[in-house]
Amino acid sequence: MSFDYSTAQYRSLDGRSVVVTGGASGIGEEMVKAFVAQGARVSFIDIAKDAGEALSGTTGAGFYACDVTDIPALREVLSVIESDQSGVDVLVNNAGKDDRHDMGEIEPDYWRRALALNLDHQFFATQAVSKGMAARGNGAIIMLGSISWMRGRPGMVGYTTAKAAINGMTRTLARELGPAGIRVNCIVPGAILTERQKKLWLTPELNQQFLDLQALKFRLDASHVAKMALFLASDESGGCTGANFIVDAGLTQN
Repeated sequence: MSFDYSTAQYRSLDGRSVVVTGGASGIGEEMVKAFVAQGARVSFIDIAKDAGEALSGTTGAGFYACDVTDIPALREVLSVIESDQSGVDVLVNNAGKDDRHDMGEIEPDYWRRALALNLDHQFFATQAVSKGMAARGNGAIIMLGSISWMRGRPGMVGYTTAKAAINGMTRTLARELGPAGIRVNCIVPGAILTERQKKLWLTPELNQQFLDLQALKFRLDASHVAKMALFLASDESGGCTGANFIVDAGLTQN
């Protein structure tokens, strides 16, 4: 499905250097397309080489293959992007994986992997690009949370723990980086309809459950999250930092 991003044009994003982690598929892929449509100079990082190269070919965005859980490699890739793009103006920490798991079967290695996939890289990527942003006196960093921790969703405690921690990290980093002109905010998506969701666990019953619980009676898709990312990356959100921006069609009202 192709979404239209021409309804709002953020002139401040034109020519701005944007990095999206986990950008080869799902919400990240849609963010890449949305920022490209705004005229931004987009780079994205993903472990999926074939999908990344295909998206780069269709959008013109720069693709950098990297496992974001490998922090030394992530630091190196971000350094290369900074050099290639003469800095990074916007970082979107999108990469993550909402695998389901049984609490009783989790071992330490799996626990650490869940946190590495969903939490650790968000901090270390921010750390890496914030130095250059501080030197220029501005920047926008966007974390990706999830309403799953707010709702206490069972069967994914490693994921919900990581996403809850991002809330605290966002607030602290906003305080630490604010004096340098860097804004740090978090998008908190609800039940977003993606190909991964449809493939792995979406059933007609679950689909209806989401609709019943939401205040708005339609399924959200990746474009709803991407549009919020555009706003938070642009100068139009210049007074916003340290905040959660919930995109869930009212699901957390229940």
